Amino acid sequence: MGITCPSLQTLDAVFVLNSDEYHTAATLAALRHKKHVLLEKPMCLTLADADAIIRARDEAGTQVMIGYMRRYAPAFTEAVELVRNMGPIRYARVRDLIGPNGYFIGQSSRVFRPTDIPEEAMAERKRLAAQQAAEAIGDAPADLVSTYRLLNGLSSHDLSAMRELIGMPDRVISAAQWNGGSFIHALFEFDGFNATFETGIHRIGRFDAHLEVYSDAKAVKVQYNTPYIRHLPTVLMVDETDGDAFSVSETRPTFKDPYTVEIETFHDVVTRGLVPKTTPEDAKQDLILFRWIIDAIRRNG
Repeated sequence: MGITCPSLQTLDAVFVLNSDEYHTAATLAALRHKKHVLLEKPMCLTLADADAIIRARDEAGTQVMIGYMRRYAPAFTEAVELVRNMGPIRYARVRDLIGPNGYFIGQSSRVFRPTDIPEEAMAERKRLAAQQAAEAIGDAPADLVSTYRLLNGLSSHDLSAMRELIGMPDRVISAAQWNGGSFIHALFEFDGFNATFETGIHRIGRFDAHLEVYSDAKAVKVQYNTPYIRHLPTVLMVDETDGDAFSVSETRPTFKDPYTVEIETFHDVVTRGLVPKTTPEDAKQDLILFRWIIDAIRRNG
């Protein structure tokens, strides 16, 4: 895949927002032209492609920022600071159970869906998806492939945010998938505590995505809402016991959409030479964790 544009030399940056299977090709094309890249999550589907993107970025001398917008929500960045200073962590949980995206989009947006995509293009996408999944997790039944795609899709937001909030787990103790790979549960081991992860897609018209971290006397929670309705707030909740007193606080730092904060951050990356926190090296850790989860499902299967 190449980039053809009569004003190519005037471009500073390229947004890669296409389907996952084409992320690597489009990003490498932009980097060959020494452009900064905002690359939508997941960065790619294989470790080899992740390494190729890192090498190309280094050769280009530009930056690649991965679009994990939930990590740029002010409520989340405030939570990161609170967790760092809350004392020893005893438990954490990561949850993302959502209704169909069309439920939210259909009531709030007008979406143009082209119907003239050539059959050969759709066949190519399907072929690339199968090829990249096989490279990532080897020969696997359809439900395990669906599990891997869900990890790279919806779950990449949650697990990337988890890593920033509490770090990379030491190992995956156990994991399971069911309902054709549309639901996943995993138990992670950290130094001194465990964390649970649950995700799934159902038909209930609601969006329940949150991360919660517990110390001895405090719980810090980040509650997200659907990104398909703009400017719904991300909320920071803190429960704390101090002596005989118990307090509950709920903070909405801003109505500014996390996508807006993400784009503003990318502007600083391009214009001020900053290094984003969501680098390709950072996103590569997600691919490693996804593979650990797949391996645990096979092991516990």
